[in-house]
Amino acid sequence: MDAGPVLWVLLQQLELESVRRGRAKPMSGVMKRMGMIFRAKANKALDRAEDPRETLDYSYQKQLELLQKVRRGVADVATSRKRLELQLNQLQSQSTKLEDQGRKALALGREDLAREALSRRAALQQQVSDLETQHQTLQGEEEKLTLAAQRLQAKVDAFRTRKETIKATYTAAQAQTRIAESFSGISEEMSDVGMAIQRAEDKTAQLQARAGAIDELLASGALDDQSGLQKDDLQAELDRISGGTDVELELQRMKAELTGGTSGQQAIEGGTAGPQDRPQQQTPRFDKQ
Repeated sequence: MDAGPVLWVLLQQLELESVRRGRAKPMSGVMKRMGMIFRAKANKALDRAEDPRETLDYSYQKQLELLQKVRRGVADVATSRKRLELQLNQLQSQSTKLEDQGRKALALGREDLAREALSRRAALQQQVSDLETQHQTLQGEEEKLTLAAQRLQAKVDAFRTRKETIKATYTAAQAQTRIAESFSGISEEMSDVGMAIQRAEDKTAQLQARAGAIDELLASGALDDQSGLQKDDLQAELDRISGGTDVELELQRMKAELTGGTSGQQAIEGGTAGPQDRPQQQTPRFDKQ
């Protein structure tokens, strides 16, 4: 749980208690500053959580609700106007009927009945006049609401087009930003991958350096080869010389066999003996095996 709101409530309670007991003055400056800090924090948190596309959709929904209310208002006014028209028709029918009845009564010599019919017709005419005034008022309100609904409908349609354009632009910009961050390596996902690659490269370089250092130590004799396969420099040089001598002797023997001469055979059997060590006019002997 965040300690900020709890601290805020505790400070308010302490301030109210101190003021009530008369022990301290209100900490208006501190409270205002803390209120400003909390408002700034809340504003920043809301800014991070806000998605412009969701805000636009919510605004569009509210405009649609307002348009529906205006349309319902137009329908209600039109219904009232229609009801007045029906009442006017009924009153006018009754007025015409009373006029006919008064004329018939006067024709029959019943002036009293004719006067009563005309009196009732006059009362009906007053009601008709009042209803016509109300009808004109409702008709004017209906026309105003109809015009307002048409204008609001045009604004809602324009806002919907603009909303979709802004949403598409925002989505494209968001995708471009993510691609650019991925290429540059500053996004969270790519930064984690880059750090993993860097750690792998560092470990590989460390292992290569360690292997090279061990090889150098083994070659210099600072470390002993426990497997017995590692040779020192002197032994390696002797093996190389010995191997080279055997190859030279084998090459001389093969030359002697090819040429059929005696000097090659003697050189092979005698090694590197000089002319003074060779027997003179000695016939080669081949022992039978």
